[in-house]
Amino acid sequence: MKRQIFIGDIQGCRDALARLLDRLDFDPSKDRLRFAGDLVNRGGQSLETLRLVRSLGDAAMTVLGNHDLHLLAYAYGHAPARLRRNSEFDAVLDAADGSDLLAWLRRQPLFWTSAKRGLALVHAGTDPRWGPDQTAVQAAELEHALATEPEQFFRHMYGDRPRRWRPSQPHYKRLRASTNVFTRMRFCDARGRLELEAKSDPRAVPRGFRPWFEHLHPDWRGRLLIFGHWAMLGLMITEQVACLDSGCVWGGRLTALVDDGESRSVVSVACREG
Repeated sequence: MKRQIFIGDIQGCRDALARLLDRLDFDPSKDRLRFAGDLVNRGGQSLETLRLVRSLGDAAMTVLGNHDLHLLAYAYGHAPARLRRNSEFDAVLDAADGSDLLAWLRRQPLFWTSAKRGLALVHAGTDPRWGPDQTAVQAAELEHALATEPEQFFRHMYGDRPRRWRPSQPHYKRLRASTNVFTRMRFCDARGRLELEAKSDPRAVPRGFRPWFEHLHPDWRGRLLIFGHWAMLGLMITEQVACLDSGCVWGGRLTALVDDGESRSVVSVACREG
């Protein structure tokens, strides 16, 4: 049985990823890498990170994170003002293989799961009203929009409202709400209303909200839901969820969760040598 190796947020720290793959004794013929999103931005090696991950072919995939979507929105000319000048993103756009890398990134999913292995992967979280099946449906809707109408998708992607996903919402509002669930959420209430301003330690819970994984739909029982995105939470593994964002880009560690079909283990490397 192939090892399933889940890796937390890299954010352009390509050298740390290379060291982690060495530590894991990664073998593309025997292993499958599944990244928790945010391959790019801030670490200084976004282009090199994309090249490395893509070079692994079918042995590697990523779910999309908010920084990955920022890069794609930047490429389509729809990034917010704070991202209008980004040297790491410019390096990707200016590279000879930049268009191919962006096309590859845009084809990546928002959600991955294996019922057989009892595993699932998202970047930020999932709505408390969604079990695995509904999460897959909502991810597929986003993936279809990214594939068929990327210009319009990125034009409408940014914004904190609506705070809560509803199936009856207008198309682009519903897509924005789903995007915020998959790539931005940290705190929510039991009805799926998001609190998108707080990025702090989960012990500093905004009034009326809780960490999203404390509202998990009961259909997730028996499946480990793996995510990244929340560096302030850090490495956390419980019976039902595993956060793998251990703050690599902030000088922390890059962490992998390894599932060999019989047991699970954690492997990590420091993100700054010396």
